[in-house]
Order: sequence, then C-alpha cells, then structure tokens
Amino acid sequence: MGVAAGPIRVVVAKPGLDGHDRGAKVIARALRDAGMEVIYTGLHQTPEQIVDTAIQEDADAIGLSILSGAHNTLFAAVIELLKERDAEDILVFGGGIIPEADIAPLKEKGVAEIFTPGATTQSIVDWVRANVRQPAGA
Repeated sequence: MGVAAGPIRVVVAKPGLDGHDRGAKVIARALRDAGMEVIYTGLHQTPEQIVDTAIQEDADAIGLSILSGAHNTLFAAVIELLKERDAEDILVFGGGIIPEADIAPLKEKGVAEIFTPGATTQSIVDWVRANVRQPAGA
C-alpha cells in the first residue's frame, strides 16, 4: 500500500471454527475509535474469505483473532494466500491464545506481530499506527 492517503484500513477477522469474538470486537472498536477504518468479517471465516475481503476492501492490514489453537495453520494459510495473490503489502498481525513457543515461528512465516492476553488496546493501536504503511527500510 505504501503511503496511501486517508485512514488506515484494517480487516479484523475470526478464522476457523472459533466462536468467541468478544476480543476481536473490542480490538475492532479500539482501532475504529482511534480513527482507523475497520472491516469486521464476523465468525467462522476461511483464510480465502479473509484475504478476498482484505483485497476487495483495499486493506492495509489484517488482524486475526484466534482462540481455537489452530493459529499455526490459519496464520500460515492467510500469509500464503496473500503471497499467491500478490498482496504481500497487506500486513498481518494477530492475537489470542497463542503459546509463547509458537510466536517466533509465526513471525518467521510473515506474521508481523502477535498480541497475547493482557495486551492493552492502546498498545495494539500504537503498534498499528507505527507499523502500517511504513515505507521499506523505514
């Protein structure tokens, strides 16, 4: 996306079979209240649906919320689909119940940041502001 004009656009998504979306809605609201445009996809989204939405909505970032334990598979699928569709400029971050041991491997696959329980909404807003739409090497 580079240096697009207007507010940062973030797709907040709940991939897989996880049916608990309170955290995703809290994050979506915090990002919205911080002046970002937020597209919340709802529950039970496939990686394909999430990537399609992000591309169609010209999103700058995708925020995934996963509590089901399927984070390794679902994050990897979203990253791979973005690569296949030449949309690697869409930053992927996420949060949920993700073991500390899984965070480094997820980042190696291309996930920009992981927020675990206890992360404040302000820290997430600050991170998105600091990391989305940054030119390469900035």
